[in-house]
Amino acid sequence: MAKRAVVLVSGGMDSAVVLAWMKREGFDCIALSFDYGQRHRVELECARRVAAKCGVIEHLVQKIDLRAVGASALTADIEVPKDRGGVISDGEIPITYVPARNTLFLSYALALAESRGASDIALGVNAVDYSGYPDCRPEFLAAFSRLANLATRAGVEATAAGECAFRVHAPLVALSKCEIVKLGFELGVDFAMTISCYDPTSSGAPCARCDACHLRALGFAQAHQVDAGQAATVR
Repeated sequence: MAKRAVVLVSGGMDSAVVLAWMKREGFDCIALSFDYGQRHRVELECARRVAAKCGVIEHLVQKIDLRAVGASALTADIEVPKDRGGVISDGEIPITYVPARNTLFLSYALALAESRGASDIALGVNAVDYSGYPDCRPEFLAAFSRLANLATRAGVEATAAGECAFRVHAPLVALSKCEIVKLGFELGVDFAMTISCYDPTSSGAPCARCDACHLRALGFAQAHQVDAGQAATVR
């Protein structure tokens, strides 16, 4: 029986690369996406396309209303920062940070993994992100891994047997956007299926001005690759 993994798939380029990476590692993948009240809902359609293209055994889109929490430009009526060239000041936590989002998402992924007999969870956090987002740091991922093996029946039973029930994979955590682009092409990722934008237009086109758009454009430029999804619109 093949190994099973739950992979968080947002519709962005990073999670698409992680899904392809987990497939290459021999996992049967269960894709998990969230309809959490985000303004950039076009990403959900991108997530569906990416999951279908990769041949996942299941794709669950879970609804969680984080607009009730607010305090983020992605879930509240707060303006998304534009024209900053993707530059984030040292120590700054961007207003696009959604309070405890990765903690909530990973917790749901853990429940799904335990119920589906999967021992592995993967997500697309990376070096660019964890400079600003506290829940994208290696320290957070290590802490969640410990929690996963303490707070579940599978974890308790495995620990008693001297084993580890759950592993959290973040294969992009030490990579730059340039390195992620190169890895994606190596894995055959169709980046045209993905979107990296905090504030797309009503038609789903990237704004070409937010931090996510600039960071994506920079990654493709540094990798000397053409972005079929966004390059033509990002300036």
